[in-house]
Amino acid sequence: MAQRHLDPPTGPPAGPSPQFPVSAPLSARRGPEEQAGTPTGDALADYLRAQATEFLRSLRAHRESGGAAGGAEDPGEAALALRRSARRISGTLHTFRPLLDAEWSERMRPELAWLSGTLAREHACAARLERLLAALHRLSGSSALPPQPAGAARPAGGPRAQQAVADRGSLTVGAAKAGALLERQLTLARTRAHSAALGALGSSRFHAVADSVAVLASEVPLAPAATGADLRPAADAAGERLSDAVAALPLLTAGHPYNAEALVHGLSPDPAPHPQDGPWHQVRLLLRLHRYAQEVLYGEDAAVDARLSAAGQALNRHRDASEAAAAAASAARTPRIAPATAYALGVLHADQRHEVEAARFAFQQAWQKQTVGTL
Repeated sequence: MAQRHLDPPTGPPAGPSPQFPVSAPLSARRGPEEQAGTPTGDALADYLRAQATEFLRSLRAHRESGGAAGGAEDPGEAALALRRSARRISGTLHTFRPLLDAEWSERMRPELAWLSGTLAREHACAARLERLLAALHRLSGSSALPPQPAGAARPAGGPRAQQAVADRGSLTVGAAKAGALLERQLTLARTRAHSAALGALGSSRFHAVADSVAVLASEVPLAPAATGADLRPAADAAGERLSDAVAALPLLTAGHPYNAEALVHGLSPDPAPHPQDGPWHQVRLLLRLHRYAQEVLYGEDAAVDARLSAAGQALNRHRDASEAAAAAASAARTPRIAPATAYALGVLHADQRHEVEAARFAFQQAWQKQTVGTL
């Protein structure tokens, strides 16, 4: 099933928090140098042709690598570049769809989103495993004391200190087995994702997408209305959608580094993705669409807004931690695992939900600076 990763979700929960200042519309933040020119349909066509050319170059590099490491170019890097250009084409078709041939655009967008999503899964599995194993190592610690055998001298420091040593010892015992379990599950998932990606790249569906992109590299199907049209209203609309989605986030609550209320909900046994994370994932996608729109208007080499960049990095960390927590919870539901293993996975899940809250706090701080700078 095609995954529409770049399509904005249906909409954020209604009602911005009245206790937190809502940022000015992103459309009002252009500097004098950005307002000097009027980007038109020609700029849109140039951008789409450039991304289509990059798509074809990355595809050629991936084929020359033979899909295995050690070639002229790392196939992982080639797949990443292929996915990058597919995302940008799909996002641009969405934002500027009134200026493009409607039938062609609606046919291309879901196919590019399918390709991007298929290619993303292998990298996501590898990154998730690396993140979880690093967290297990950090949480257990190489200096952790093992559980005390019966009759051994009890550690000094009173009941709390004794319990802390016991908890850390149990985590150390379970962490190795938890890591092995996660490695088996996520390596299997990565292998399946790799096979799915190879199958997709050899399918007739992909060849149809590649043929369409090859045509796009030389001929962009602009609508008649695109001739001389100003691109900024469509780009501004993308910025407005982002601002509205951010305004609906609980930024006041996220302004506290340790949000106990959100953590309680985050530890609930709801299925992944966690319902509370949805609006934040939506903002991440809308921020990406806004960034692509700015690239169309001012070029990829234009100065990047450092505040938006920091906000985007925080949302990426939020997504990674959320998905890692879900993977830990899924592993903990494995039948017949040892109690120590389940305990380690529970601690790992809680740790990643704390990381989710830390990422929300970082986003709140970045967006607050953005708000103050535009008042």
